[in-house]
Amino acid sequence: MLPISLSITIDRADSRTLPVQLADRIRSAIDDGELQPDSRLPSTRALSVDLGIARAVVEKAYEQLVAEGWLDPRRGSGNYVRRIPRAGRSVAVSPSAQAPPRTPPRISLRPGIPWTPPSASDAWKRAWRDVGSTPPPADYPDSAGTLELRTRVAELLRRARGLHTTPASIVITTGSIHGLDLALGALSVAESIEHVLALENPGYKSAAALATHRGWSVHDVSVDGAGLIVEQLGSAPPRTPAVYVTPSHQYPTGAFMPIGRRRALADWARDNDSMIIEDDYDSEFRYGAAPLPTVAELAPDRTVYLGTVSKTLGAGIRLGWMVAPRSMVDRISATRRAIGDLPSVPVQQAMTSMLRDGEWDRAVRTARRLYRTRDRMVAAALARFGELRGVGAGLHTVLVLDSDAARAVATSCATKGVDVPTLEHSTRSPTARGGIVVGYGSVTDDELDYAISILVEALEAALLS
Repeated sequence: MLPISLSITIDRADSRTLPVQLADRIRSAIDDGELQPDSRLPSTRALSVDLGIARAVVEKAYEQLVAEGWLDPRRGSGNYVRRIPRAGRSVAVSPSAQAPPRTPPRISLRPGIPWTPPSASDAWKRAWRDVGSTPPPADYPDSAGTLELRTRVAELLRRARGLHTTPASIVITTGSIHGLDLALGALSVAESIEHVLALENPGYKSAAALATHRGWSVHDVSVDGAGLIVEQLGSAPPRTPAVYVTPSHQYPTGAFMPIGRRRALADWARDNDSMIIEDDYDSEFRYGAAPLPTVAELAPDRTVYLGTVSKTLGAGIRLGWMVAPRSMVDRISATRRAIGDLPSVPVQQAMTSMLRDGEWDRAVRTARRLYRTRDRMVAAALARFGELRGVGAGLHTVLVLDSDAARAVATSCATKGVDVPTLEHSTRSPTARGGIVVGYGSVTDDELDYAISILVEALEAALLS
């Protein structure tokens, strides 16, 4: 039973879902001091019986509160209230002194922006305390990154992605685009090649912008429900040195490249003396089957593998890694030393601490629980309107639509304060199909519920009326 001072009322006429109502009430009780730190909450079964609701409702509410950092799940013991600073209380003012009402903030369903668990923030603080206990680095750092971090990254890739590599083949970067820049720089020294980067269309516009900035031209390759269409690489210039792909969760369509097509891509690279630049930007988040083998594992001599922490700890940290053939690593390291492009030692030490202490894995597991729930909710709401891509992975789902319908739906949502990107935003040349992209990483549960209700209304008006 709940503490005698705490009562919970479930209102089935309330516009909020039952899990949201329950989570809101417990959250308020913790903030108001009705539930004290280290208090044990009832089991999901006991509370569901007490309130006359389904056990799944209580489980979802608890999962949300655990994900937000309000509750501490203890194996074999239950859920306990975490010690959290009280929310500040505002001072009451007279109506005449109040500021004019603000325009409600817009809700953006832009993909690729993560939610960072509160527990990850705590772990990040602990990691920096570890960093602060060591003397500041006096010498210039290793241009490839510290050996300890590269060793930890090699271990992470082996157990999380089945990618077998060594510290000597790893370079620490500031993120995927930095890794792409380093790879193109290393390839640019060959005078016998065309400076052409084959790129998915729709695809990651920042990758195309980086290639253009480096003086490379971009060759668009279409994608379908299985990712980049390898056969279309035959239309690329004969000496195209590289192709940039996101095979585990194609950005932005969400397609998964199956093993047969991955092998075909590896064969194309070998036959054409080309490199595959594999951006594995959000592979930590799979909610069903385990991820497929990386292309880098299938063709290590022909692949540059890129990873990043931007989808787990946040884009502002600016840390990632690349795995490349040793000849490229040596060339990249020499160039970085020559121009002073050296990775920050303190940031590397903090990341090493998180990997060593298991905090990285805990942060990923916590975020994965939240994203799994949102992934299923979005899929359930949108499945009746057409083909969905990207379900079961990542931080976004795509609903394939006619381009005109996608624009109409996005426009309708925008008038009600919800920004829904279309695939056209990531398209450089005409494609056969369009669609809308539903990113669910950075919004709150209430914002997502509201945004999906607006989106469903717009879809019904555009497709079913």
